[in-house]
This record gives sequence, structure tokens and C-alpha cells, in this order.
Amino acid sequence: MAAADDASRPFAGLSDVSISGDISVEGDISVPVGSSRRDDEYSTLDEPVKETILRDLRAVGNKFIHVLYPKRSSALLRDWDLWGPLLLCVTLALLLQGGAADSDDQGGPQFAEVFVIIWFGSIIITLNSKLLGGTISFFQSLCVLGYCIMPLTVAMAVCRIVLIGGSGTVSFAVRLVVVTASFGWSTFASTAFLGDSQPANRKALVVYPVFLFYFVIGWMILTFSPSQ
Repeated sequence: MAAADDASRPFAGLSDVSISGDISVEGDISVPVGSSRRDDEYSTLDEPVKETILRDLRAVGNKFIHVLYPKRSSALLRDWDLWGPLLLCVTLALLLQGGAADSDDQGGPQFAEVFVIIWFGSIIITLNSKLLGGTISFFQSLCVLGYCIMPLTVAMAVCRIVLIGGSGTVSFAVRLVVVTASFGWSTFASTAFLGDSQPANRKALVVYPVFLFYFVIGWMILTFSPSQ
């Protein structure tokens, strides 16, 4: 009977054991502080609004520089944003206003139409890139396509200045050269950033829609004529 009680209480004997004195425990306990320092370094919760705006403007400016000097870089893909494309799209749409086609109701590009053409075209090209096996994200592709509109936006500003002196043959020739160069620059810059993200045997299927996209924008710029 006593053996059965001992079996039912396997640790019963430990109740008679008492520990007297202090037991020293070697070693120390440390709390990792590297992660908290890293979080504090990249945290912008306590950053002044002015610093945040200036930092974003510097980032947008750096992306403009990458478009002006296109090379196989991951800057536009790594730190993507849509502030630059939005600014370029609005600027281009505003510069295309006030044309002769607008005043004659001949279907000239209105602000909303330009806005829809640019963004809808960018979305179609991005979906085409993803369906063909592209390795970049949806918004990264939109960022690249939007920033690469910058040469065409500059061309539109130059064409508006040229048109101040008239719309003769010389004016058209100058605008043709400017728009053609800007079209080629936009296409080259976008393919330089997007080329490595596509399978080697499908790059032509990705470049062709990009070519058409910038060609349509360039055509709108070239055929623009101010209202009298």
C-alpha cells in the first residue's frame, strides 16, 4: 500500500529537501539595442514636415537625373514613387491646353483625355509586362514609365516657345527634331530600366507597346497648334 502511494507521488520526496544559502548564477543578460537604433534611424514620426518634403523632393530630383542619364540602374525600381509621374502628367496636360483643335471642337486633347491616355497606357504596358513574365512590381513599372515622360514634357515646353514665333515650315521642322529626339530618349530610358526585368526571348514584346505609348504622346505634342 505504501509503495502504491509513493508511485502516485513521484516527487513527494523533494518536499523534504531545503536549499540554504545563495546560489550564484554566472553570466549576464543583455538586451539587443541594434534593432531599436536602426528603427530610430529610419523613423520619420518625429521628423519635421519641412524635412520630409525636402527629402521627397531630393528623391524625385535624383530620379529625374537618372532619366536624363539613363543607365542600367535599380534606383527607380528600388525607391519607386508616383509623385514625379503625377507632376509630369499634370504639366504635360496643362501645356497641351489652349490648342486650335480645342477652340474649334475638333476633338483636341483635353486635360482629362491626356491624363487618361498617359495613365491608362502605363497600366496596359505594366499588365503586358507582368503577363510576359516581368519580375518587377506593378507600381515599379508605373514609376519608370511615368518618369520617362520627362523628355517629352520638356519637348512640349520647347514647342510652345517655338510656336510663339509662328507655325511655319521652319517651326514645324524644329518641333519635329525636338519631338523625335525626346521620343527616342524616353523610349531608350524606359527600356534601359525595364530591360533586365524581362525574359530575354520576350523583350521585343515588351518594348513594342512602350514604343507605341511614347509615340502617341509625341504625336500629340507634334500636332499641337495654339489657338489664334
